[in-house]
Amino acid sequence: MNDIAYDASHLFGTLVLMTSFALLYQRRLFALLHVFTVQALALAAAAAWQAYAHDEPHLYITALLTLALKAVAIPVALHRIIQRLNIQRTVEPALGIGLTLLAGVSLVTLSILLVLPVTEGATALTREDLALSLSVVLLGLLMMISRRNAVSQVVGFMSIENGLILAAVGVAGMPLVVEMSIAFSVMVAFIIFGIFLFQIRERFETLDMRRIESFRGEAGE
Repeated sequence: MNDIAYDASHLFGTLVLMTSFALLYQRRLFALLHVFTVQALALAAAAAWQAYAHDEPHLYITALLTLALKAVAIPVALHRIIQRLNIQRTVEPALGIGLTLLAGVSLVTLSILLVLPVTEGATALTREDLALSLSVVLLGLLMMISRRNAVSQVVGFMSIENGLILAAVGVAGMPLVVEMSIAFSVMVAFIIFGIFLFQIRERFETLDMRRIESFRGEAGE
């Protein structure tokens, strides 16, 4: 791969990672959805570029699915859910923003330390893509842990899926069936989370996980 193709691939992967940090920084749900849309666009661009650089046309399908589902359909659906359920628009983190970002930097460092030593036989691009992908996955998990609002946890889960897709498109020769199965799992997971949100809203009249947990404690007494 020439230098331009390598730099472009690295740039798109880095953009996906940087938007993961932006997701951790957001305090408002609509801003969170906007950043998630940008992450999906960066992921679609990464898939399309890998299709061009590696001459793998099936990756264009992955890019199209990512663009249609994650950059358009899912953000629009979540936006309507927020409006329909009249969900509180601010997100209260379990940790401060500073501590959350510091934990995120530590997770990225951990990803590099874990991935690079065990992929010495792979190409430089594959090694870096896997490190970036693992970082995105761990940051998505951190977001699910550090946010009390159920909608933001759904976005964190979708960000984890983005990291898995980034890993799939970054490895040359990845079968199309793997990428299709990831896209299908995103659809199924989103439907389940949508049902979940409506059910807990109907039952508890809130999507604040801390208040739901306190209700469970009162019921236990």
